[in-house]
Amino acid sequence: MTASSRPVRWGILATGKIAHSFARDLRLVPGTELVAVGSRREESARRFAAEYDVPHAHGSYADLVADPDVEVVYVASPHALHLEHARLAFEAGKHVVCEKPLTLSRAEGEEMVRLAHEHDRFLMEAMWTATHPVVRRLVAEVHAGRFGTPHQLHAELGFRVDVPPQDRMLNPDLGGGALLDMGVYPLTFAHLLLGEATELRGVATLSPAGIDLDVAITGRYPGGALATMGASMTSWSSRTASLATDLGRLVVEDFHHPATARFVPYDEDGPGEPVVLSGAEPVIGRGYGNEAAEAARCIREGLRESPLVPHHQTLTLLGQLDDLRAQIGVSYPGA
Repeated sequence: MTASSRPVRWGILATGKIAHSFARDLRLVPGTELVAVGSRREESARRFAAEYDVPHAHGSYADLVADPDVEVVYVASPHALHLEHARLAFEAGKHVVCEKPLTLSRAEGEEMVRLAHEHDRFLMEAMWTATHPVVRRLVAEVHAGRFGTPHQLHAELGFRVDVPPQDRMLNPDLGGGALLDMGVYPLTFAHLLLGEATELRGVATLSPAGIDLDVAITGRYPGGALATMGASMTSWSSRTASLATDLGRLVVEDFHHPATARFVPYDEDGPGEPVVLSGAEPVIGRGYGNEAAEAARCIREGLRESPLVPHHQTLTLLGQLDDLRAQIGVSYPGA
C-alpha cells in the first residue's frame, strides 16, 4: 500500500459532545481510520474508545499527539483551549482540524496559522458548512447568477441551552456565548453566498456572567446586499436561511444540517413551481463526515489548507466575531 492510498489516521483530542458527533460521521468516511482518542481523564478516553472501537485510549493530550499511529488531530476541546491544543499537535508533527471557531480571536487565529506554516502542517477549521454538498451547490449557483441578483439574506440558529453556569457554553473563561457557538454559522453562510461583509452591526442580551445569550446582527455586503442574522441560547429558532433575489427566493430549511434547498421563482403572477436542489455529492452522516473527507483529501494531496475552508476566510470571520463582540460588550480573559 502506498502512502497516498492508505487510510488517513485520525486522533480525537477531547471527548465532549462534538467529539462524539465527529466520531460517528468519521466512521462513514472512506479512506479514514480513527486510531486514537485523548482526554484529560483516562477513564473518559477508555469509554469513548470502547463506544467507537478506537484502538488507543490516552489519558492525556500529550500522549495522544505523541502516538505514532496518529496522522491528524481533530481538536474538540472548548474554544479557549484551541490554540494551546493545536500548538501541542503541531509541535508533535501532526496535521490539525480544529473545531469552530478556530480560536477566541483573530490574533489567536493568526498565531495558529503561523504555527501551521512553521511546522509545515495542514490546518483547517472544522466549519463543515463550507464543505457541505448542499451549501456548496448553492454557493456555486448563486455566484453563477442562476437565481438572480441577491438582495436580502436571512439566517438564524438558536436552541435552548439548559446547562449549569460552569458549563463551557455559559462560561466566559472557556469562550461561552451564542455568537461563537451559533452566530458563526449564519455569518459563514452569508460570507459564502454574498462575499466579505463591508459592515456589521450587532446587539445582544447578556447573562449575569457577561456572555451573550441572544444576538441579532445586520450586515451590508458587496453589491448592496443586506443580511439579518440571529443566534440564541434561550429560544428555539426556525434554523432557516433564505436569500431574496430579483428573480425569486432561495430557502434552506434547517440550514445548520440541510438535506436539500429550494428556489421559488416569482413573476407578476406570483410564485412559480419550486426547484429542489441537492448536492453533487452525498451528505456523509450529518455533514461532519464531509469536512473529514475534505481534510483527508487535502492531506493526501500534500495541501496545507483547504480551498473550501481557506485560512483567509477563517481569519476574516474571526475578525468579524471580534468586531461584533466589542459592539455587544462581551470579552474573554486573555483574548
